[in-house]
Amino acid sequence: MADSLELLVEHWVRPEIRALSAYHVADATGLIKLDAMENPYSWPDELRDEWAALLRDIDVNRYPDPLASGLVPHLRESMAIPDDMGVMLGNGSDEIIQIIAMTLAGPNRALLSVEPGFVMYKMIAGFCGMKYVGVPLRAEDFSLDLPALLQAMDETQPAVVFLAYPNNPTGNLFDRDALLQVIEAAPGLVVIDEAYAPFTDASFMTELGRYDNLVVMRTVSKMGLAGLRLGLLAGPRQWLDEFDKVRLPYNINVLTQASAEFALRHQSVFDGQTETIRAERGRLAAALVDMAGLTVFPSEANFVLVRVPAGRAGELFEGLKAAGVLVKKLDGGHPLLADTLRLTVGTPEENAALLAALSRLL
Repeated sequence: MADSLELLVEHWVRPEIRALSAYHVADATGLIKLDAMENPYSWPDELRDEWAALLRDIDVNRYPDPLASGLVPHLRESMAIPDDMGVMLGNGSDEIIQIIAMTLAGPNRALLSVEPGFVMYKMIAGFCGMKYVGVPLRAEDFSLDLPALLQAMDETQPAVVFLAYPNNPTGNLFDRDALLQVIEAAPGLVVIDEAYAPFTDASFMTELGRYDNLVVMRTVSKMGLAGLRLGLLAGPRQWLDEFDKVRLPYNINVLTQASAEFALRHQSVFDGQTETIRAERGRLAAALVDMAGLTVFPSEANFVLVRVPAGRAGELFEGLKAAGVLVKKLDGGHPLLADTLRLTVGTPEENAALLAALSRLL
């Protein structure tokens, strides 16, 4: 039975899927969780009470509004989306990436991004049968290697280019003029992924409409609503109308719609949390710079990438975990990330615990 089942699965599952490993989420039970770029602040009690009262009156026996018509205007206002641009919602940014790839996939078509970058670009390209093209960033500072990127686009003619701004996992903003050159030279669609927009003042939202091949992706996860799984794509309606054909109906459930709309009516609370995180990012980075043996990379996101003494990333990761702090070990994930750890910015108390533990280990 077991052998025959294995043969059956092996026969029918695509080889490229069998070769993958499922996305791993570390168990953070009992640990200070600084591994996933989450907002560390929960909702104030008075906000929770008002939210709970709202949810009590929601009926879940009916399908949700497929267009989330009550939520979209709040998102437009919150994210300053131009009035003449379309908006499509997804069950997190991951679903939007998948929708775009499914829509644009075809024989010998490529999805291009930079490396190191967001791992889901490469994974979803594989899911959808697209060729993935990863262009290395500059080793010294993770900046965009514009000549190499332009050459890769010219040679592979990608259907879509994904660029995170700021970049994950490096935290830096790419040069704006360089990105404009990429948009102008790209043969297909360019997606600027602004997942970390709350933690920087830079955005390409104002460029929408100037370029026929530009769309911007956002999420509410980093502002403190990661559990709702809500992302959005903004751009010319001609693109979004095609993507909407691939979007599964009712992909944004009633509880997410109501909760996100409620949260955006109280955005000042989340804006205050964001400002605190930005200030803590500066204090955390400054303290890390003072530690001997660390290279600290500038960040415009809610995390800080550090390079630790050679060969010690695994030891320090395990030592922090033993001390009750979970961070992300990137060493081994890409050659340019050798000896690196990614540290999410937590509360002042969480950051102090991280710094104390790291100092002892170093």
